[in-house]
Amino acid sequence: MGAGRVIRRSRPVSFRQSRASLPATLAPSRVGSMRLSTVILPIHRWAEGQKIWRRAEDLGFHAAYTYDHLSWRSFRDEPWFGAVPTLTAAAAATERIRLGTLVTSPNFRHPVTLAKELVSVDDVSGGRLTVGIGAGGTGFDATAMGQEAWSPRERADRFGEFLPLLDKLLRQDATTETGTYYSAVEARNIPGCVQTPRVPFYVAATGPRGLKLAAEYGQGWVTYGDPRGPADVPVAQAPSVIKSQIEKLTVACEATGRDVATLEKVLLQGSTAEKPLQSVDAFVDWAGAYRELGVTELVIHWPVPDSIFANDLAVFERIATEGLAQLG
Repeated sequence: MGAGRVIRRSRPVSFRQSRASLPATLAPSRVGSMRLSTVILPIHRWAEGQKIWRRAEDLGFHAAYTYDHLSWRSFRDEPWFGAVPTLTAAAAATERIRLGTLVTSPNFRHPVTLAKELVSVDDVSGGRLTVGIGAGGTGFDATAMGQEAWSPRERADRFGEFLPLLDKLLRQDATTETGTYYSAVEARNIPGCVQTPRVPFYVAATGPRGLKLAAEYGQGWVTYGDPRGPADVPVAQAPSVIKSQIEKLTVACEATGRDVATLEKVLLQGSTAEKPLQSVDAFVDWAGAYRELGVTELVIHWPVPDSIFANDLAVFERIATEGLAQLG
């Protein structure tokens, strides 16, 4: 590096402090008041896809996320584009809406290359990127690169290395770290994130190790319901699952000396038997129930015809513009 170049030194993102003392770009805004966001699947050629991302901004969504998979469920043999290029294009096509992954994982990612891509998207977007991140699963991504699917324990072990290393890479100009699964050798990340000290992490987790990571590194926490079989949970019991998870998150935060109120609590809709997008009234009832539990951000899927997300677009747009206002 050239003479006089100052290296940003490693500095833990400490949450043993009040919300007011957190860096502004990492302190959750309007914690306690619910926000509404959407997931736009990366299934559209950009000539059409860009219209959807712009429409999401026009409708006033807080954020538009996309899934970071190589392929996904019933869309496996259908068009499916890369998350990072899609977010980069969306950043250039929009001005205000936040953008992000929901979620990316170690299944086919490495912290060194992912950090470089995230810094780039954060720059193109002018600091509008949020990184949803989790431990990965057993879907198509788990074996697409020729590896055996990892056990739950190995996924947790890998995530326990992946997330701290990604945190360092995004806060430092140069990083060297040797781990069991992930290492970095003089990995450069200049000029770093627009947001300081790095882009926000929304950590998807339900188990004790993942919740601990959320408490230590997250600016938000993500859940979609019961990970053991969300579609089989009766509608009446679905809120109790989230209530229990938030209670466990609270315990994890207390163990690290953190106030759980400093974390956004994000619920991704679509994996339970609940049908909140059938009407505005259904959405209001659903949103109100989760607001009472402490959820601060709801994420609903942009309608996709002839799929599990085949909701009425007109109703969806009414929900986007009217739904939260009716909560009072």
